[in-house]
Amino acid sequence: MRLGLALGYWGRHPGHQHHLSLAQEAERLGYHSVWTAEAWGSDAFTPLAWLAAHTRRIRLGTAVAQMAARSPTATAMHALTLDHLSGGRMLLGLGLSGPQVVEGWYGRPFPSSPLTATREYVDVVRQVLRREAPVTLEGRFHPLPYDGPDATGLGRPLRSVTHPLRPGLPVLLGAEGPRNIAQTVRIADGWLPLYWSPHRTALYAEALAEAPDGFLVAPLARARLCRNVAEGLRPVKAMLAHYVGGMGHRTRNFHADLMARMGYSREARRVQELFLAGRREDAVAAVPDAFADEISLVGPRARIAARLELWRAGPVTDLLVTAPDPATLRLLADLN
Repeated sequence: MRLGLALGYWGRHPGHQHHLSLAQEAERLGYHSVWTAEAWGSDAFTPLAWLAAHTRRIRLGTAVAQMAARSPTATAMHALTLDHLSGGRMLLGLGLSGPQVVEGWYGRPFPSSPLTATREYVDVVRQVLRREAPVTLEGRFHPLPYDGPDATGLGRPLRSVTHPLRPGLPVLLGAEGPRNIAQTVRIADGWLPLYWSPHRTALYAEALAEAPDGFLVAPLARARLCRNVAEGLRPVKAMLAHYVGGMGHRTRNFHADLMARMGYSREARRVQELFLAGRREDAVAAVPDAFADEISLVGPRARIAARLELWRAGPVTDLLVTAPDPATLRLLADLN
């Protein structure tokens, strides 16, 4: 099981200097990869270019770049450019996001068939990177050339002017629902689970049984070396309250649905109710410690070591840790 560093996206203020120091320490410790993300603030690709210029070996991934933010050809351009600049270190992680973000931030309709939209998006990205022919797709959501009712009819299929460094640049998908996960196994090179519990791997056994050799399973997990487990879980619970309560509509929140499928249906509804009522601290408190604990690595050294063995025993190929300090990064490198 390889280690990756998940930096996420910036908060209220830019975090590039701290993120750079963590990425450089992770590279020194032998971490395989470093990952950025985006929501509705900082983007995922620009920080990777910054990191690429200040590192030499560590792989550079997006976990995740949002599909609604860019056309698939634009995303492929970002990926092939960064792959060249970094000497072949790019890993392209994509996610569809949800209606709240797609329509509220990007001003685009959320696709009526998310699976089809995802499949078409990946198809176009693959075509650009292979550069075997001009890119064409008779698609429902991403037709190329565009043939909508307002089309001029002047568009023609094009092939990337720049030759990609790696036609097989890895494409990973952030997927939460069972059908989405099953499709990910079929069309992508890897899967980026949001919440992963080493106690619940049976939930994904059927889908992952169909995965080809070399398929990546790269979950994200908060890690924190600390004496007080409850205190160490506080940021995990805050993250869960934000995602389950605020990253989606009351009637359509993929993160709340995922928490429910993992055995916490009543608790997920309560967290959502409190968050949407403006009682955010109560929402954080309502996140069960047990749930936060099983999807993270928090506590003293011996406790983290024992729990890391559970992660290593399952199908995880790459553990992407959100670690706020170099001491935690060093501990995980030592234990792994």
